[in-house]
Parts: sequence; structure tokens; C-alpha cells
Amino acid sequence: MAENPVVTRVSGLITPIVADLGLELYDLEFAGGMLRVTVDTPPGSSGGVDVDKLARCTRLISRDLDHEDPIPGHYTLEVSSPGLERNLRVPRHFQRETGKTVAVRLRDAIGGERRITGLLVAASEETFTLRLDDGRERQIAYDQVDKARTVFLWPAQARKTTSRAGSGAKKAATSKSPASPADSQAENDDLDDEFELDDEFDDDLDPDAEFDDNDHNEDQEHAES
Repeated sequence: MAENPVVTRVSGLITPIVADLGLELYDLEFAGGMLRVTVDTPPGSSGGVDVDKLARCTRLISRDLDHEDPIPGHYTLEVSSPGLERNLRVPRHFQRETGKTVAVRLRDAIGGERRITGLLVAASEETFTLRLDDGRERQIAYDQVDKARTVFLWPAQARKTTSRAGSGAKKAATSKSPASPADSQAENDDLDDEFELDDEFDDDLDPDAEFDDNDHNEDQEHAES
């Protein structure tokens, strides 16, 4: 599938900025007027992205987007770190997280199963392999996946919360950073429930529904205040 041309332009613009901060561009999405930039520390790093570096990254990206103007019209910029439990969308995400526990929801049930959790033992450009609790290995094609993310099993975890700070009349900027371990534990307890939710929940997560004109106007007012 061809990449969104906006994503291509923005990726070329911000990748050097992220690299200069000792980070890497983990993910980039543009949909429903929302530009989501996810940055991470390089593989093998001992820690994640700290709040100060995330805030600096947000300012630098926002400044260059204002200067280069690669996106027509109004949009919202969101810069975040992936957190300990991270979404897996493309093959390189799966390849990076090999050796970790992964929860997968399939588009359609296969062999009577739609939700599978296992150890990610291999990932190619077309498929990935999970080792289940009973020792069986299950190979899954990426086009069969509806949602997937890593799962962390220890009690003390970190997750993302949102703090808002706007810049410019054209966009509102958002940063995300880790929250407290107590909040993270509550999110982990809800993991199984999330994968049991029906299509009504998915509709609620539609970018156009979540970030409508009213929400954007509120961000704009905050940015200009």
C-alpha cells in the first residue's frame, strides 16, 4: 500500500530533528486532521524518552512544520513516546519487539480464535510468529491483524498520559509522557477487557470522531491564549 504523501514529506523533515536528539522516529500517522509523531530511544537503550527531551522534540518539530508548511489546512500535532506497552502496526515494529509478549486481535477468527497472546519469536516482512503457552508456534500474516501491542506482565509499569500545549494559529501541539506506576497498573488490569470490546468501541476510537472541529477549536483557543 502506498504511503500517505503527507507522511512521506513530514518524515523526511523531522527524522533529522529526532536523530539530533539521540532518538528515533518510531511511528508517524496522519489521519482525520491529526499528525501523530511517536519517538523512541534507539533499540537496546536502558531507558525511555524523558519528559524534558519529549518537550524539546515537540518544540523543534512544531517550529520546522511552521517554517516548511508541509501540510495544507488546519491540523493537530501530537508528539509522544510509545510507552512500555506499544502498538505494533508495521513489520519493523514487530521485528524490533522480538522476544516480548504480544497480544493480537485478528480481523477474522482463525481456527476458532480471534485473540491470541504469545511470545513474539520471529518477524519477517510478511509474517510474524508467536509461541503460545502450550509451546505451539503460530505464524500470522500482517494483513490478518486488526490490532496488536506488546504486553508487560510485571506490576510497576509506565503508560502515556496527555498534556496539551499549543503553538501557532494553524495547529495545536500535544505531548504525551509516562504516567505514574499506579495508573499504569490499572491500565494493565484492563488489557484483557480491551481486546474483548466490540465494534462499537472501535467506532469510538475513529480519529474523525475523537478529534472533531470542536476539540480542535478548543486546542486553538488554548494555543492562542
